[in-house]
Amino acid sequence: MVDLDRLARERTDLTAAEIAHLHLLTADWTLLSDLSFSDLVMWLPTWNDAGFVAAAQVRPSTGPTVYPEDIVGMFAAKGRLREVERAFHSQRVVRNRMSPDSLLPVGTEAIPVHHDRRVVAVIARRSGLSPREAGELERTYRQIADVLCQMTADGQFPHQGMQDSSTPPRVGDGMLQLNAQGVVTFASPNARSAFRRMGVMSDLTGRLLEHEVRRLAARTGPVDEAIGVISSGRGAGSVDVEVGEVTVSMRSIPLITTRVRSGALLLIRDVTDLRRGERALLTKDNTIREIHHRVKNNLQTVAALLRMQGRRLEDPSARAALDESVRRVSAIALVHETLSQTDADSVEFDRVADRLVAMVADLGEEVTVVREGQIGTLPGSIASSLALVVAELLQNAYEHGLQAEGGGQITLAVERRGRRLRVSVIDDGAGLPAGFAPESHARLGLQIVQTLVRDDLKGSLSWEPGAQGRGTTATIDLVIPGR
Repeated sequence: MVDLDRLARERTDLTAAEIAHLHLLTADWTLLSDLSFSDLVMWLPTWNDAGFVAAAQVRPSTGPTVYPEDIVGMFAAKGRLREVERAFHSQRVVRNRMSPDSLLPVGTEAIPVHHDRRVVAVIARRSGLSPREAGELERTYRQIADVLCQMTADGQFPHQGMQDSSTPPRVGDGMLQLNAQGVVTFASPNARSAFRRMGVMSDLTGRLLEHEVRRLAARTGPVDEAIGVISSGRGAGSVDVEVGEVTVSMRSIPLITTRVRSGALLLIRDVTDLRRGERALLTKDNTIREIHHRVKNNLQTVAALLRMQGRRLEDPSARAALDESVRRVSAIALVHETLSQTDADSVEFDRVADRLVAMVADLGEEVTVVREGQIGTLPGSIASSLALVVAELLQNAYEHGLQAEGGGQITLAVERRGRRLRVSVIDDGAGLPAGFAPESHARLGLQIVQTLVRDDLKGSLSWEPGAQGRGTTATIDLVIPGR
């Protein structure tokens, strides 16, 4: 699939900074397309001056398209895009009036894109609307679009930091036009509706918007200075205005004519339901983290009670059974502790693995336990099962591989490639007994491992003897579930 970045790197001599500027422009040019009721196509000059290549295009949501098919990647040899070439060399906006030999439809405008005193691209703009008498809304849209196009040609649009909202308003959500003094000269119906929901029942036209917005925002407490900057049109950016239970997002784009700020375009969107949903989701996330925290505390309490009970037992086998239970409960508690400290239902499993390694290393000074490789983030749905499996295999390597040998090394080796994960527990101890078969030799610990690997992790478990008959390698292969 071709895209702007790839075409710019492979077909042009543009610098990284110039390509970044084009990305900044395409991130915001839906606004220009909607205001113009026009398709936009970005043409880049090729490195060998042989012609131009179409690197990006956008269709308007406010009118019909003139390019029903994608043309990104199309190459036009020199002489086929005369208006684009004229705009590129003259560094001025050029309109196609009567050029039937051009690849561009009649009526196309070619707008040079300036960056750091150099033309780096040309935008072809063409509307699919048939000629007719336009209403006030359409005339205002087109007037602002013409100003933004000239700002693009002058290298004054877009600005860094303009796309700073996760939910930026669009033209159809609501629009205000301000003059240089910050007075509203035009308000679209949707913008008026948004302000009515905040309590402004009269017409905004002719009013100083900053004064109105500050008055509304003051009802809920101190007014953020950014509200004044945005609502007056003095600076580019976005801000939310909360009035009671209503939240309205405002985005300001200063309009510059002959290098002087002549006014501003403000995009307005009622985001009350959206913000309410975000707050509900945040509350849900906090609740889930609190649940994980309490589960962790409860599991640690259970482990402490089992540990206390084990100290009272005189039967070594009963005490060993309780010690194993303490270890299993503690392994699960580690996962819940990690989940209680994250915002997502995922676990940085390397932290859990390091804690499991430390638990086994504490069993004896003669035992060295190391981890090799990175596991990364795993879904919470498999983290608990994998933690318990790893804990069992590490404990098994110590008890049946190293304890009788007086010590040695255990290695937790992990390898992750995309969604495929391989986890191996390697020891240099006594090795597998003769005729070892997991099904017939499986004690409770190995039965737990086999069940979890098969049913929860949907993976496989294999056993191999170490080099020269020393040691054992237990390997788990699984595919990490996708989201």
